[in-house]
Amino acid sequence: MPAKISFIQGDITEMAVDAIVNAANNDLILGAGVAGAIRRKGGRQVEEDCERIGTIPLGEAAVTTGGNLKALYVIHAASMRLGERTTADALRMATRHSLLRAEEKAIKSIAFPAVGTGIAGFPMDECARIMITEVLEHLKLHSSLEKVVFVLYDYATLKVFEETYQQLTARPASGRC
Repeated sequence: MPAKISFIQGDITEMAVDAIVNAANNDLILGAGVAGAIRRKGGRQVEEDCERIGTIPLGEAAVTTGGNLKALYVIHAASMRLGERTTADALRMATRHSLLRAEEKAIKSIAFPAVGTGIAGFPMDECARIMITEVLEHLKLHSSLEKVVFVLYDYATLKVFEETYQQLTARPASGRC
């Protein structure tokens, strides 16, 4: 059965899924935005795991515990260097590597934010196109994933992702998961 892709407006740190994806820098420092929310709600264990792992290559992804989150794991998608902007290539590779880390853990459900669109300044429409394309390509392979949820913080972002999905698949986006 192919994985179900859905789009919701909400707080990714509240998702009861196997893994949530963090819009990370390659030093795995949990600063502001999604990373800051994960640090606050996930607790010290997530941050300690990041410190233990240390710096990862730009475009890579690393897995930590979910700490106090509902999610079992946090997959840190390194789409930027600290203080720099996200690029299309870094976003593409970070999304791809997040999906590969999910496979390594046999994860069945994963939630993605709009990686790189906050402090890293990446354009929302291009983010949606790159991330959805990577997920669709990944799901063509044999995958452990049964549910992929894009959890978007505001309504405008939700609409961009839903419309991009429709353009890429010629199918309407499914809502709540």
